[in-house]
Amino acid sequence: MPYVIGSECIDTTDMSCVEECPVDCIYEGDRKLYINPKECIDCGACEPVCPVEAIAQDRRVSDENEPHIADNRRFFVEPLPGRDAPLGSPGGASKVGKIGVDTELVDEHS
Repeated sequence: MPYVIGSECIDTTDMSCVEECPVDCIYEGDRKLYINPKECIDCGACEPVCPVEAIAQDRRVSDENEPHIADNRRFFVEPLPGRDAPLGSPGGASKVGKIGVDTELVDEHS
């Protein structure tokens, strides 16, 4: 997974990264954004535009955001609350719109 969005994004979701992403791989949960690891081309365009510095390469995340590496992947490969199947790799966030739910890690964050 090239880039990960950490806890700083929770309840912020500025969307600047979404506008900058050339491959539309940043998906909107309810309280946080998630980068699809299969769709991301590792270009890094999203990282400098994030006003809360929530985005980092997976090998450069802070210790605090280490759990978000697996959690970001989980958003796509496991069924989310209220959904029957995993989101998978739908080929672009604009195709599916706002997902409206988050992973347990984000839901537990207050």
